[in-house]
Amino acid sequence: MPESNSQTRPAEAATSSGESRNLPVPIARPMQPEGDGFFARLMRALFAWRDGPTRADIEVVLQAAGPGEGGVSPEERTMIRNILALRGRRIDDVMVPRGDIVAVQQDIAIGELVRVFEKAGHSRLPVYNDTLDDPAGMVHIRDLIAFMAAQASLSPEKNLKRKKPRPAGLDLGAINLAMQLSATNITRPILFVPPSMPAIDLLAKMQATRIHLALVVDEYGGTDGLVSMEDIVEQIVGEIADEHDVDEKPSIVRQPDGSYVADARASLEDATRLIGAEFDAGDAAREVDTVGGYMMSQVGRLPLRGELVPGPKGFEIEVLDADPRRIKRVRIHRNKGRAIERDREGRRRYSTPDAASPAIAPAAAEPAPGDAAKSDSTKSESAKSPASATDANAARRP
Repeated sequence: MPESNSQTRPAEAATSSGESRNLPVPIARPMQPEGDGFFARLMRALFAWRDGPTRADIEVVLQAAGPGEGGVSPEERTMIRNILALRGRRIDDVMVPRGDIVAVQQDIAIGELVRVFEKAGHSRLPVYNDTLDDPAGMVHIRDLIAFMAAQASLSPEKNLKRKKPRPAGLDLGAINLAMQLSATNITRPILFVPPSMPAIDLLAKMQATRIHLALVVDEYGGTDGLVSMEDIVEQIVGEIADEHDVDEKPSIVRQPDGSYVADARASLEDATRLIGAEFDAGDAAREVDTVGGYMMSQVGRLPLRGELVPGPKGFEIEVLDADPRRIKRVRIHRNKGRAIERDREGRRRYSTPDAASPAIAPAAAEPAPGDAAKSDSTKSESAKSPASATDANAARRP
């Protein structure tokens, strides 16, 4: 409305200007990039200038782009693909299994807690009451150090009165190392999540709550595993190792004889990638993730040390080290034609056929003319000694 009208008819001018403010205003969009370069195609996919699934568009762009096109490094491409794949990963795919969790009881002495932190190399530890199925929270090493520093702290006046003032005003002898963790009031809350939760959702929850440690609980409230924010971030950027991490040995190592010694926690995917496509667990890989889990699924129980378990497609897996709770180390090698038999307790084992007594007797050859007499004498000896004939037949019997 013209300025003159707004001065002569202010009410109508106010109504008109109010209506104009309510008119829909188009939201600004980034300018559509031109060209067929990697960056242009990625931007078109991200902002959905084309119809179709955005995730699929990004994957198509990544596959179509050549190496180094648009200044995008292979590492960046890997991270983008890992971000897209994170939606399909569940918590039970990235968690630390229960058997590997390092946790402390609530009544542990803080002096012993320092030792546990030193040995574990972690900055956070779960805290439980009686068992790991009754968690009480978590403890951070920073809170522990702050508590001990507060106990050892001396006021400047008190420190100056001492014959030998303490460095930094700290009297470490004043720390009560026998005090229980429950009395320090430094335990923090911890998250509880189901194993089916998408990993990316837990990452967002950890950012929102500022709690970087979660216990994975099953439908009955039992503890299945533990997951930290670092475990999830590593799914995107790869393994994160700091100055305190010790270089771990490879989980699967090829031996000079062609066999493979593996940690039972090594994934079936890694085993297939290293050993070859013939080491394929097939449908069993849908139910379990590790070599040890595959072995237990095959025999329906925890195999014993020294036991041999049939592996996929002509492989066999030997238990090298185990305890009553889990398998620790195994050897993977090809089956050398050994027959399966069971011991007295029904456990499956392998027996190696004697070289002098093959499992399948070879076809009898025609005797040479000079050996006819020897053959006849052999038959007569067999007739005289039925037990010997029986033993010979038993040796040939598979």
